[in-house]
Amino acid sequence: MSIGSGKRPERVAVIGVGVLGACVGWNLSRQGAEVVFIDALQPGEGVTNWSFAWVNASNKTVRKSYFDLNVAGMAAHRELAGTIGPDSWWFPSGHLRWADDPAAETKLLETADLLARWEYRVEVFTGAKARRLEPALAMPGEVPVVCYPDEAWVHGRHLVGRLVGQAVEAGAELRSGTAVCDISTRTDGSVRTVALSDGTRLDVDIVVNAAGPQAANVAALVALQLPMRREPGVVTRIDCARVPIGRVMHAPHIEIRPDGDASMVLHSREIDALIDTGEDPSELARMLHESARNVVPELGSSRIAETRTANRPIPADGFPSVGAVPSVPGYYEAVSHSGITLGPVIGRLLATEIVSGRRDAMLADFRPERFPS
Repeated sequence: MSIGSGKRPERVAVIGVGVLGACVGWNLSRQGAEVVFIDALQPGEGVTNWSFAWVNASNKTVRKSYFDLNVAGMAAHRELAGTIGPDSWWFPSGHLRWADDPAAETKLLETADLLARWEYRVEVFTGAKARRLEPALAMPGEVPVVCYPDEAWVHGRHLVGRLVGQAVEAGAELRSGTAVCDISTRTDGSVRTVALSDGTRLDVDIVVNAAGPQAANVAALVALQLPMRREPGVVTRIDCARVPIGRVMHAPHIEIRPDGDASMVLHSREIDALIDTGEDPSELARMLHESARNVVPELGSSRIAETRTANRPIPADGFPSVGAVPSVPGYYEAVSHSGITLGPVIGRLLATEIVSGRRDAMLADFRPERFPS
């Protein structure tokens, strides 16, 4: 099938059913494509379930086009919540951030000023006001706190389950617990079949590589290079009788967010830096818990429930790799860090590109062919 020919693809194999794969497949299904979701795990149980899952653009200022894409991702989440319903997965409660040293505080306020000039909603107030919003916090009353009221968090596994469930009800197929071990091509180089670890071979017209940390391995099956960073992150979930905060927070040395009615998620870049030192994961979890208790003393009675270290799916230059690779007709990539924020917008734009052949200008800076094979 030639891209943009007007024909519907007979079958699209979406490899990887995290948030990006689920969003691409759901959008393809809605546009009339026949979709097969393929994942070695269950939908949403990989990196998506072990992401900090913060929907934002305030942390994406390194390139304006990337910031704009993330802003569009936030808007796409709101639209998606209106389409499939927000319950159990969408929590637009805002984001608070503050620092505890002068250099970090200066950088925080400079970023807030830049974002305000880019017409991104931002408020700056004191720790005293923050404590009125979030009484469980322990922080100095005079510390500057930056608030991004339009940001949110997502329960990634629930979102993936909702999208895949709707797509399957509409006729999509789910093959979980099996991995792709080969992709064969025709004499013209176009995608022909995918072979699975359970011995199945599927005839397909299109392959979408949404395999997250394994995306480079999938690209190699069609003799392509997708350079990826190695950036492991450790996330801890804690159980508590009552979740004492209502927002995503970046406090000094710790990131905290709710994770439902009786659970919270903890992460820290400082703790991530200790992963390769050989520190025991249980000790990393203890350190995260201790940092969280310093910010929210009520968490002293909480307990560590589970901890996982996962590799973030980040292409080598730090930006998404989204779209077709002309040298392999029928092969597309959907690989990105910040998949939680970007999933709904990348899913919509890439599905349209696959079905119609029209590439949105918003994806201009994120073509896969910037990585030569």
